[in-house]
Amino acid sequence: MTHAVAHARGARWFADLTDKAPIHAGYSDALLVAHAPLDKNGNGKPALYISVIPDPDNRFPRVRNGEVGLVEGWEIARAVQQQIHADRDNSEKTPIVAVIDVVSQAYGRREEAFGIHQALAAAAAAYAEARLAGHPVIGLLVGKAISGAFLAHGYQANRLIAIRDDQVQVHAMGKESAARITMRSVDALEALASKVPPMAYDIENFASLGLLWRSLKLQAPDAPTASDLAETRAVLKEALIDIAADPDRSLNSRLGAKNRQATLKVRTLLRDQWHRNGQDAQNSRQKEIP
Repeated sequence: MTHAVAHARGARWFADLTDKAPIHAGYSDALLVAHAPLDKNGNGKPALYISVIPDPDNRFPRVRNGEVGLVEGWEIARAVQQQIHADRDNSEKTPIVAVIDVVSQAYGRREEAFGIHQALAAAAAAYAEARLAGHPVIGLLVGKAISGAFLAHGYQANRLIAIRDDQVQVHAMGKESAARITMRSVDALEALASKVPPMAYDIENFASLGLLWRSLKLQAPDAPTASDLAETRAVLKEALIDIAADPDRSLNSRLGAKNRQATLKVRTLLRDQWHRNGQDAQNSRQKEIP
């Protein structure tokens, strides 16, 4: 089966960044996987590029608009795990670039019944395992990064890079879903988002949470120019250098932003309580020893 032609940012950026490198066979039409150098001139070790795209003919109706579904979750995990296995004995690990333009995870009875939570968890775990194994993992946000789709595809990256553009949005829910859950209109939700950064969708508010490493203001995000691509490739290479210079493979660097202080406090309190309870349990066991 040939890959469906999709008019989506993720598909366009994937094709341009990989310079139309051959797509790996054996994946669904909703997933693009290819190896290509970060440099247009072909210099350097090829990186593994992964992108989820719309598939109008997908047998799962809930995965026809760029959502991440059951099959896509498992296939992302397979692609990343195969790269981890291929590099297991290599000192230099292949970079992995997640090209992110995902509108949501797939919502449907079949998806829930067949365990979409396991499929998406497998994808997220594979990215995390790659990062901890020494693979430089970069998430490039070129479009929407919504809900569990983003958690499964790209959120576990060492570094997140985003295009500064109105169509690049990040949130736990789509606007209509969030409005229903909070019993507000979309307009009321947007008014609230202007005052509460975690409720906002725009990339500037997302950056204020400390999750973004770098952002790019480009000329034509929908159809990137040669200079747009050159600037993006340059930032991808800068991210590789930054990751290589950082011995910490965790995501702790995301916790220092002003708008993450409550998160940091909660994590500190939980850690202290965990250690205190553990010490209490150890003391209790010691008292029971005759």
